[in-house]
Amino acid sequence: MKIPQQKRTKARALRSGAEERVRQIYRTLARAWGPQHWWPAETPFEVMVGAILTQNTSWTNVERAMASLRSAGVLSLEGIRNIHLPELESLVRPSGYFRQKAQRLKDLVAFIDAKYGGSLERMFATPSEALRSELLMQKGIGSETADSILLYAGLHTVFVVDAYTRRILERHEIVTASAKYDDIRVLVERALGQENAPADIEVDVSRPVVHLPSAMSTAQQSVSARVYNEMHGLLVQVGKHYCHKQQPHCDRCVLGELLSPRQRARIAVVRL
Repeated sequence: MKIPQQKRTKARALRSGAEERVRQIYRTLARAWGPQHWWPAETPFEVMVGAILTQNTSWTNVERAMASLRSAGVLSLEGIRNIHLPELESLVRPSGYFRQKAQRLKDLVAFIDAKYGGSLERMFATPSEALRSELLMQKGIGSETADSILLYAGLHTVFVVDAYTRRILERHEIVTASAKYDDIRVLVERALGQENAPADIEVDVSRPVVHLPSAMSTAQQSVSARVYNEMHGLLVQVGKHYCHKQQPHCDRCVLGELLSPRQRARIAVVRL
């Protein structure tokens, strides 16, 4: 039987044994580093604001902008709804692209008001795929931002793919450079669908610093959603501290043991 072109392309995007190798990465990181307590927020709406502000900037800058919003008493649906746009722009300035991001926050609140009567509870009761489609229709919300909102604010069972995830899986030859966002998302979801959440571990000084537990990071959710949450947080730690775009440090990374000599040699070229 002739395989449709779309399926052949997807097969080429995912390497042989991809699911098992994703599980190896998750289990290795979970044993070494334990829970990551991501997302650091007290309410679902704080997560949503953070998901917008973190586009094209570091989390340190997002924290500064969030602190400004919190100090001004507007880190809520009502607060963003009522604040004048120029003032909002000033408050989110530390996150960069402040005019664009301030308007995105206004647009997001307008969407929630128009579609769900201002109720996040009603919004997150919508089935995942339907809500994902609605979010993707909003200007400035792409797949990563939509899935961050679904997983971390709505506690839906969806994995978030970011640049760190793609880089790490490519270097471990689990996916190719041609893999699409949803190819990677579905791969990780299928690979980790039967895994368990990381157990608490004794703090090791060699472990990257994690956030303190927050209301959202400890909120009740399905086991799979928790696993996707932790996998994303663990990969972020690898990307931030070891799997750099330039000068990767495979020799110090706990995932180094999963690389073959050939893969190590190929990655080493990036250091030149």
